[in-house]
Amino acid sequence: MPVHDRRSFENLYSGQPRWEIGRPQQALLNVADQITGSVLDAGCGSGENALFFASRGQKVTGIDFLAEPINRAKQKAAERGLVVTFQVLDALALAELHEVFDSAIDSGLFHVFSDADRRRYVEALAAVLKPGGRLFLLCFSDAEPGVQGPRRVSRREIEETFAVGWVIESLEPSRYEVRPDPHDGSFQQSGPLAWFVIARRAG
Repeated sequence: MPVHDRRSFENLYSGQPRWEIGRPQQALLNVADQITGSVLDAGCGSGENALFFASRGQKVTGIDFLAEPINRAKQKAAERGLVVTFQVLDALALAELHEVFDSAIDSGLFHVFSDADRRRYVEALAAVLKPGGRLFLLCFSDAEPGVQGPRRVSRREIEETFAVGWVIESLEPSRYEVRPDPHDGSFQQSGPLAWFVIARRAG
């Protein structure tokens, strides 16, 4: 990931990024019963999604490339008495985990990558998901107007990225929940338009 992207995310985490809503994303809650077994949360931020699945008794690992959100996630886990493995790790280096998972979730990471890195990322996910394991992915949609925030992703780009080694079980319009901010009109208050994808690792 480019250095300027790292700096921009570090700057956002000097405060409270709008995607940190203090609870799991509703899109994931809607399919929580399908997210089974051990769970990898790629780009976990301060850990709300990971902590939710840990509270259901699941073994969860959350990774993020920044130390600040990982530190916040560890603090939350301690305060809530939950056991989660939180680790500072670039999502392109998932093989360093030396572990495979039954399920993976991605709430807001996929859309930050360039085309080339997006393919590397999906290959890395395939390497740490068991055959038949599922990825539950929430990313920005090209239906969201404007240019503020993350890069928009089209249905075709998603289908092409998961064309080899994956089966897309569903690809539906959704919303990405953000904290209301009267001083920031970048997105609709109901949240930016998104895609929600369930993809199964073939094999």
